[in-house]
Amino acid sequence: MACEQWREQLDAYADGELDSTQASVLAKHLPGCASCAADVLQRVQMKRSVQMAGKRYTASAEFRNRIARSIAAKPSRQRGSLWQILVVPALAVLILSVGVNFYAGRESVRRQRVYSELADLHVSALASATPVDVISTDRHTVKPWFEGKIPFSFNLPELQGSPFTLLGGRVTYLGQAPGAHLIYQMRKHEVSAFIFQDRREEIASLPSGPVHALSFNAESWTQNGLRYVVFGDVSPDDIHALSKLLRDAG
Repeated sequence: MACEQWREQLDAYADGELDSTQASVLAKHLPGCASCAADVLQRVQMKRSVQMAGKRYTASAEFRNRIARSIAAKPSRQRGSLWQILVVPALAVLILSVGVNFYAGRESVRRQRVYSELADLHVSALASATPVDVISTDRHTVKPWFEGKIPFSFNLPELQGSPFTLLGGRVTYLGQAPGAHLIYQMRKHEVSAFIFQDRREEIASLPSGPVHALSFNAESWTQNGLRYVVFGDVSPDDIHALSKLLRDAG
């Protein structure tokens, strides 16, 4: 049973709906409370199961096009040059506007889905009793551990003189794409750094630069064919500082 003081906030935390201050306080509470951590982990696993189930049966583009053609109304013949001059251009503008808005809406939904999955990975790692599979502060130990486990390599920065400490890493998946999940500590906060190949449509849809998503701050960029995302409840300046270290190492 979760602590009474946190019970009403666990669902909002798992869904990324708490403000940054509340999310930060609860994130500090989780490592020391097995009950709350287990409840949060259960919620995140349920969300990921629902997401995977929703992707299991997706209509193919050919099927969607066939259905669209079958229900499309046949264009009727129109007469009159005035109708053509006034109405046809207006319809063209309307169709173009709808198309642009539809595409932008799809991109926004896709990005939100990716950020939601990254938030789930970050939260579940913090709530887990074993957040990393390779435990080491030495980049020369962590980097070789990933060899043969993911289909790419990457470089890690030297952290001496910085406020960050490498805690370790684990193999993770975004959709079906394997990647590296590194966890850094800054003061009493944990920050996730995700690295994936920048090939899948979902990952490539992420905008470069800093964003605020689901109560967390994040920064994303591409480098050497890889997509990096730094994610956590620290300030945007702290996220940027770790991002710069990773970029410079690449």
